[in-house]
Amino acid sequence: MAKPAQGAKYRGSIRDFPNFNPSQDAETLYNAMKGFGSDKEAILELITSRSNRQRQEICQNYKSLYGKDLIADLKYELTGKFERLIVGLMRPPAYADAKEIKDAISGIGTDEKCLIEILASRTNKQIHQLVAAYKDAYERDLEADITGDTSGHFRKMLVVLLQGTREEDDVVSEDLVQQDVQDLYEAGELKWGTDEAQFIYILGNRSKQHLRLVFDGYLKTTGKPIEASIRGELSGDFEKLMLAVVKCIRSTAEYFAERLFKAMKGLGTRDNTLIRIMVSRSELDMLDIREIFRTKYEKSLYSMIKNDTSGEYKKTLLKLCGGDDDAAGQFFPEAAQVAYQMWELSAVARVELKGTVRPAGDFNPDADAKALRKAMKGLGTDEDTIIDIIAHRSNAQRQQIRQTFKSHFGRDLMADLKSELSGDLARLILGLMMPPAHYDAKQLKKAMEGAGTDEKALIEILATRTNAEIQAINEAYKEDYHKSLEDALSSDTSGHFKRILISLATGNREEGGEDRERAREDAQEIADTTSGDKSSLETRFMMILCTRSYPHLRRVFQEFVKMTNYDVEHTIKKEMSGDVRDVFVAIVQSVKNKPLFFADKLYKSMKGAGTDEKTLTRIMVSRSEIDLLNIRREFVEKYDKSLHQAIEGDTSGHFLKALLAICGGED
Repeated sequence: MAKPAQGAKYRGSIRDFPNFNPSQDAETLYNAMKGFGSDKEAILELITSRSNRQRQEICQNYKSLYGKDLIADLKYELTGKFERLIVGLMRPPAYADAKEIKDAISGIGTDEKCLIEILASRTNKQIHQLVAAYKDAYERDLEADITGDTSGHFRKMLVVLLQGTREEDDVVSEDLVQQDVQDLYEAGELKWGTDEAQFIYILGNRSKQHLRLVFDGYLKTTGKPIEASIRGELSGDFEKLMLAVVKCIRSTAEYFAERLFKAMKGLGTRDNTLIRIMVSRSELDMLDIREIFRTKYEKSLYSMIKNDTSGEYKKTLLKLCGGDDDAAGQFFPEAAQVAYQMWELSAVARVELKGTVRPAGDFNPDADAKALRKAMKGLGTDEDTIIDIIAHRSNAQRQQIRQTFKSHFGRDLMADLKSELSGDLARLILGLMMPPAHYDAKQLKKAMEGAGTDEKALIEILATRTNAEIQAINEAYKEDYHKSLEDALSSDTSGHFKRILISLATGNREEGGEDRERAREDAQEIADTTSGDKSSLETRFMMILCTRSYPHLRRVFQEFVKMTNYDVEHTIKKEMSGDVRDVFVAIVQSVKNKPLFFADKLYKSMKGAGTDEKTLTRIMVSRSEIDLLNIRREFVEKYDKSLHQAIEGDTSGHFLKALLAICGGED
């Protein structure tokens, strides 16, 4: 069994079996494979309840007792994915890695993802053991084989990682950190072309502690995370490898949680990836992976495996997983802090918010007004010209165009656009033409019109807007509909949900920084879920979530985790239901990381059968000049495809063209 570092807690899911008897286990396995058929249940129960060290002893005893090779017998008796999984568990870790790499570079084509995963995530010691195991098992040199099967900068970085010479000193030189930040900046952002050698040298050799400080410094210096620069400067397998290295430097457990999620999401399961990770991490950091998985994807690893696999294969994977975290909704203390830091990093870091639509240079409202009039005159409509002008002007410039259009032609541009365009394109273009507060006011009005209420739209707008934006919406609502927003909400919603929305609609959230002492008091106030009834708990949450500033709430969430080992979001989901739960979750997610909140909404609007065009349009219009560029980065980071690709695959025609113009680029 892998020994944890001195003073560290063991975080694997598989432990040494007490009262271990290798001869008895060898006999049990022999009997399970004797005669016609095999007792798969007995095999998986035994192997998943022994550590790897103990399995090696069983192999030796099996050979001594029966003169046969246990792995060969298991291969003969078992089939398919179950056989690959069981045999993978029987190999010593370094030999299991060696076999994976051998398979990745054998035959036609190379499994680059496997090479990246193993070489980016292993420690120096694990790399040295891997190289020795490969030599022993295949009588070949691993570096020579990888060099012969790869090329370019990708090959160079793999060779650097294969040396297993990453610095391991925890003492970090601040001067060297600053020098590395500057060198990376000059090698990428400031250079025409990219100096890949600098990226390879720094990311391939510096210690984890050092690189984490380099990443922090890079963010402060450039205003963007190192991942964004890698995506912009590098490409292909080399880009993927460098991103994997960065992820593993930040958190190896988070890297594997993400790999596991991607192995099971969508149609089909990437079983080789699933097997490799579940086997290799079962005695290292499976508990941390489980915790981060649940925090990041709002479901347990156990439940996803259960829903995505079957038979003895499923049973074995679930044994390696070691438990279902959905049931209790509770954190392990160590992982609770990891989970908090995971989103705090992106939420608190001074990342500049950027839209994708900016004021046009050499703006000429007169020429734009004439071009738009020409595009709508006569038979047919020139949608391309309309999109090209409106999607590439800021909202302030669009208002100037409206005014100029009326002055020149005595016509209302909005009315003309409405009569010339239709469907999703009309809603998108007309939305872009409205001042932001009036657009939000209209979306709120529509959400409350007719039979039924669109609670999701009410929540999305009121839970995410700033005080200034909320106050502007109130004024616009009164001006456009001759009724206060508060009155409209009062007549269309009820109970605690109504009270929460009205509280948010006042736009009176505090705007100062954090107060640590008060944050502890606030955390205590909402941490006590046992006193009072559900109504009292909802009131306490409302008083804090709807009134405190964002920086203060982040500190409240941190204190909440420390006090309870729960994430506040999971507590809300456990203790509340319906619209009240949904609005509180939206506030929490917005406080944690607003661009990620919108990235999730956009993804959900396009996934599965059919598209939620209203949500897609509303977010693209309302965030286009605020933080759509940040939303794009969060989207590609979480879903492994760009927002541009998602829109391209889910919409069509002029609506697609207009959305892509607002999206502003491919990531």
